[in-house]
Amino acid sequence: MADEKTTVKEKTQGAEQPKKEGKFITFCKNLPRNIATPFKNMWHELKQVTWPTKKDLINYTCIVLVFMVFMGVVIGLLDMGASKLVTAISSLKDTGDVEVHDHDHDANDAGDDNLPDGVTEPDANDTVTDTASEQPAATEAPTQAEAPAETEAAGNTTDLPRDETLYFAGQQWGTVNSWNVIGTNQNNAMALAAGAGYRTTMFETLYMWNVMTGELIGLLADGDYTWNDNMTELSVNLKEAAHWSDGTPVTAADVVRTWEIGVEIGNGTGSSYGAFIDSIEATGDKSLVIHCKLDASGAPVNPLKVLDFLELAPIAQAAWIDKVVERCNGDATAILNDPGDDVVWSGPYTKYYSDDQKVVLIRDDNYWGQDASMWGKLPVPKYLAHVIYADNAAGEVALKAGEVDVCQQFIGNIQNLWLEDGLPISTFYDEAPYGVCLTMPTAWYNMNLPVIAENTALRKAIAMAVDYDTIIANAMTNQSPSFSDVPRSLMNPTDGEQALYDHDAVADLQWAGNDIEGAKALLDEAGIVDSDGDGWREWNGEKISLNAVCPNGWTDWQASMEVVAAAGKNIGVEITTLYPEYSIYQTVFVDPDQTEYAIFMWSPDASTPSNPWGRVNQFMGKDYVGIANNWSGNWGQYVNDEAEALIKKIPTTTDTAELKDLYTKLTEIYLTEVPSFSLMYRPSVFHCVNESVWTNFPAGDDGRNIPPADCTDGYGIAALYELELVG
Repeated sequence: MADEKTTVKEKTQGAEQPKKEGKFITFCKNLPRNIATPFKNMWHELKQVTWPTKKDLINYTCIVLVFMVFMGVVIGLLDMGASKLVTAISSLKDTGDVEVHDHDHDANDAGDDNLPDGVTEPDANDTVTDTASEQPAATEAPTQAEAPAETEAAGNTTDLPRDETLYFAGQQWGTVNSWNVIGTNQNNAMALAAGAGYRTTMFETLYMWNVMTGELIGLLADGDYTWNDNMTELSVNLKEAAHWSDGTPVTAADVVRTWEIGVEIGNGTGSSYGAFIDSIEATGDKSLVIHCKLDASGAPVNPLKVLDFLELAPIAQAAWIDKVVERCNGDATAILNDPGDDVVWSGPYTKYYSDDQKVVLIRDDNYWGQDASMWGKLPVPKYLAHVIYADNAAGEVALKAGEVDVCQQFIGNIQNLWLEDGLPISTFYDEAPYGVCLTMPTAWYNMNLPVIAENTALRKAIAMAVDYDTIIANAMTNQSPSFSDVPRSLMNPTDGEQALYDHDAVADLQWAGNDIEGAKALLDEAGIVDSDGDGWREWNGEKISLNAVCPNGWTDWQASMEVVAAAGKNIGVEITTLYPEYSIYQTVFVDPDQTEYAIFMWSPDASTPSNPWGRVNQFMGKDYVGIANNWSGNWGQYVNDEAEALIKKIPTTTDTAELKDLYTKLTEIYLTEVPSFSLMYRPSVFHCVNESVWTNFPAGDDGRNIPPADCTDGYGIAALYELELVG
């Protein structure tokens, strides 16, 4: 049967084949007609169409548009109603009272500067542990269980009431992954970072630093600190009203435990001040003594660094520290990396919400600082919110739109925002340099290179030839004083530091910049000449060839290095610019023995109680010579015994005249030897504000002496208590 089927199939296929060939030929013959016929029919139908007139077309279009707008409104109203219904239902379940407002500018729509970190974020509804509410309350202070932050955290945190929220840009560049005040600062700039003084929004220091006046102002501390006669002991009293967020008082034992854990685990407090503080002793519940480390002669190592501790070391609660130590089994690494979700705080704000787009702090209405012994009131904004912008450009757009109130980022030609664009934007000063400049980005000479170390004339000639006015005008868009206005020295441009040395005594050592002929003459006199006529000067028979280096992407610094390179060319010294990635740059410039970079940029410290001494030490101090992985100072490894002796005298000198003499002599050495040269003055914090929602921000001429420190750093936080809503 199988054979029969096969035979039938084969026969059938053979019979059909001629028919298939005939159909194909027929198809080919009919193909042109088949293609043309539909088009003929279509053309016939189109000839039957009656087209609308121009008037009809306009009428029909208007009808369609009106209908679309009408349906859009209907759908929008239905959506809004549904949203309000959901919000109302959820609020019935919520124990808090989060208020949801519609507003024009939602900062969540934006997405800012540096290097965002892709790190794990605490949950938005993190709460402190239940044990907090079990603690006894301080007199007339509600317990933590009554604090609004914990109940409100369950509400809608993406839509904050605009008239209660102060928006920031330029501080927080990535996701928060830690609230651990004794641990590693893991990108929590809103609560833990420091600018011109420690950020005191959530965790408080003993004192606040006022960069405008050079004063330490008591925060947790009550009144002024006192030294004993030989400056080996410093005494501090604490405010009676100061208490933690759980209602328990801030005590001297908390300060002692903060210090001890810092030393034990080597955190920032322990590593920064362990060489200067021997111990801290609680002499009462609200009184303590800081014992200085002593040198071989019995004198304090450095009392100035002890003062830095007062304003830069945030104080943590001893009970909370012990809790962290217990759950980490005493392991230092684990303690440093604990996320601190249950942290106890003493400041006016606490964590409310955070994700990879926004960080929000909420006011603690039980904050002790409303006591008459401190601020006497609460800060005005209920929320401090920082949108995590992708870059400076996004932050600037948000600032212009009024979505940002306080902006800490460099904006070129910032004056155009009000002069040309007419926006309600202002800076601390109405005219250049617009802000308070507290640091000096500096070109450091590498003293490991003989051609540099052995030729003071070469170092000074390059510095003399640099066109600083071009750097300030282009790289800084005039957001820096000129060196003719503020002559170069070891001091920042504040009045307090400028008064610390004798300007007239060093006037003859100053150089104006862009002095090509003067630089050439100096090199000629030193015998550093172009002997082979190729346009480049030689030393010891070899062409001088240097590089000028800064991190890639740091555009203002790169522009500055190009001006340095141009200065070299103008005087016959070859200088090549190099811009390695920061990850590479940082590994080289911190190596005390490195010979890869001839001229490289970095900034010394800005403003603290120990400055300008600390900055002078960074410029010329032997403390940093030969230190492996040197992040601390004297990156060029310059050594001068005379300068070192003067530097060592300053920390224990209290006589004003003597102190001025010491700083003047150090400035003389610096301007003569030129181990480095600053290229500009620069704010440690760029401060500009949009006053479309909030006003009464600090200004340079308002007499309040509140520094432009983003309303969060040091005494800059005083601004939060004086803000006013527009209208």
